[in-house]
Amino acid sequence: MAGTATTVTALALGLVEYDAQRIHLAAVSLEDVERIYQELSGMDAAQRAALGPMHPGRVDVIVAGSLILREVVRAARTGGMIAGEHDILDGITLSLGPPHSNR
Repeated sequence: MAGTATTVTALALGLVEYDAQRIHLAAVSLEDVERIYQELSGMDAAQRAALGPMHPGRVDVIVAGSLILREVVRAARTGGMIAGEHDILDGITLSLGPPHSNR
């Protein structure tokens, strides 16, 4: 699933190339998540690969990933999601607190 939410966000925003600054903290409605899933599922791999924000390693998994994302957003009953460019490791690192000195 890594990168699915940000790729779906990029597509929902209509970006012609991946732009982390525009994607980070962008709100995407459930309707947009569903629309992007439908669009992606109607494309073949070459069509998905031609999408500007699409990472080559995601072409074969983005349909399944966007389906999972759609179901997660539906289950959360939030009406949408907010994309984040920082992954879970950033949150884990922050939760550990300030770095310790070995002096």
